[in-house]
Amino acid sequence: MIGKTFARTAAAAAVLLTGGLLFAQSAPATLTIHADQPQHAVSPTLYGLMTEEINYSYDGGLYAEMVRNRTFQSNWNGISDWYLLEDGNSAAKMDIDKTTGPSAALTHSLRIDVEKADAHNPAGVLNVGWWGMPVHANTAYKGSFYAKAGSADLGPITISLVGNESGKVITSTTVSGVGTGWKQYEYTLKTAAVPTSSENHLVFTVGHTGTLWLSLVSLFPPTYHNRVNGNRIDLMEKMAAMHPAFLRFPGGNYLEGNHINERFEWKKTIGPLVDRPTHPSPWNYHSSDGMGLLEFLEWCEDLHMQPVLAVYAGYSLMHDHIEPGPALEPFVQDALDELEYVTGDTSTRWGAIRAQNGHPAPFKLTYVEIGNEDWFDQSGSYEGRYAQFYKAIKARYPQLQLIATAPVKSTRPDVIDDHFYVRATQNFHDATHYDKTDRNGPKIFVGEWATREGTPTPNFGAALGDAAWMTGMERNSDIVIMASYAPLLVNVNPGGMQWESDLIGYDVLKSYGSPSYYAQVLFGSYLGDHTLASKVESTGDKFFYSVTRDTAKKQIYLKLVNAASTPQPVTLYLPGAKLASTARLVTLSAHDTQSTNTLANPERIVPVDSTLNNVSNHFTHTMPAYSIQVIVFNEQ
Repeated sequence: MIGKTFARTAAAAAVLLTGGLLFAQSAPATLTIHADQPQHAVSPTLYGLMTEEINYSYDGGLYAEMVRNRTFQSNWNGISDWYLLEDGNSAAKMDIDKTTGPSAALTHSLRIDVEKADAHNPAGVLNVGWWGMPVHANTAYKGSFYAKAGSADLGPITISLVGNESGKVITSTTVSGVGTGWKQYEYTLKTAAVPTSSENHLVFTVGHTGTLWLSLVSLFPPTYHNRVNGNRIDLMEKMAAMHPAFLRFPGGNYLEGNHINERFEWKKTIGPLVDRPTHPSPWNYHSSDGMGLLEFLEWCEDLHMQPVLAVYAGYSLMHDHIEPGPALEPFVQDALDELEYVTGDTSTRWGAIRAQNGHPAPFKLTYVEIGNEDWFDQSGSYEGRYAQFYKAIKARYPQLQLIATAPVKSTRPDVIDDHFYVRATQNFHDATHYDKTDRNGPKIFVGEWATREGTPTPNFGAALGDAAWMTGMERNSDIVIMASYAPLLVNVNPGGMQWESDLIGYDVLKSYGSPSYYAQVLFGSYLGDHTLASKVESTGDKFFYSVTRDTAKKQIYLKLVNAASTPQPVTLYLPGAKLASTARLVTLSAHDTQSTNTLANPERIVPVDSTLNNVSNHFTHTMPAYSIQVIVFNEQ
């Protein structure tokens, strides 16, 4: 049974009979923990989140917008995700009009010319959403759009959610009074007791001849904390369960863009949505920029995370770069403006603009990352670019900790960002990676890492590799101050994934955590404030552990990883510790490394709680094969 916990005494048999097959146990290990010998403090920001626009992580993912291509981007194949609708004997045509739009940022629009229509034979357009549109019973969906008409007698616009298979209207409303100038209109679609479904589309129709222009067509379900322009509830709840201490944003490659003019320009992502021009993302789809700088900061606020802000540092993915010196200075100033937007009070220029955007209070900021993966810059310019940013930022914000994304010599960074994407076996061999790191060197941020096995989300073998790696980071959390798995999110629909092995999978209706996700939940949920002196002996090469103590709660957290195909007996010595006779045992396990969770089977592998009895200062515990466990000892 998946998740079953084995607790055995030292006299346990050397073999286990399971499913008719005989499995030998691994050689017994001995683990000694000195509860009265604290070693070093555990970084309070050790586990966090890394995010970027990849795998439809924002648009089509966390960002709750239901309308796909709401600003009518087009290509050789037409207007993506929008289709002409001609009911009965109505007749119409649609096209992009590049001569008119609702703002200086959105200068084009969708033009619909209705040549024949009446109340019983309407014409218009439909949107298919992000591989469908979610419909739940008794739910209010809030929408808006910008529109103008060729004449004031066009009549009302009917807006409906329609079932793909039935063709029946699920819910509908009308908006009247569309005039000849651009204006925003709001609407609400309220469902009754309807079946939950993702196979739906959104329809805009009119029953009168004439011309209608549309732009920024939007529809939102209920959002986390009821934020306007907010995030999906289920995905936010899954992230909250990880107890993340920080969020690194906006990316990743998304920060840089393929070219300099396609970078994340934060000033174009703040304020009303109609003033955000959108931009191409480096993962071959268009970003709505609905997830702008303030939305990232509010995401941090909602999940009680510290922001780790990455600023563009003059390098883009296709090897475009800005040489250090006068040419780079505008980009440095842009970063200073961004820091003022985040941290400045309302007496500052950009702090006042943030207040106008709806958030008067400044945000607390400690860490700023300068660029992203600048080891890819073949020009060698990062040394100078980092130094120029470092000098300018430290002069104005000396308290900020600055992160370098590649080795630099002329300027000592506060933190260096390491990235690792490996297979499980490599993590088993490299779990001691930071054991001998120079404690006098810069602190370390493992800003992107993952065991890449399984698609679209990791399997249990990957989770074992992840857990082994995390024990090493936890043991060395005096020097490894932050770590974040990447990528965080993936839309599992065909065409939704650009990068395999992603922590959380979803479609438009539901989501699930991978085995690696639950490993993250375990490690983030049971983390003390300091490590304890410990020693392991007579263990195999697939056994890993870490131990921390929470001073306030008077609890010891022992994390154990058995990546072997056989059970692992562990004799535990805790000399001098005053322990309760029972302990909490949380187990994540599977019968095979290829076992995993899916949308259809989201809870094949989940943590299982149980009680460990007969706890003392000297006892033997046997781990199941392929298992990750946390033992929570209560001190008396």
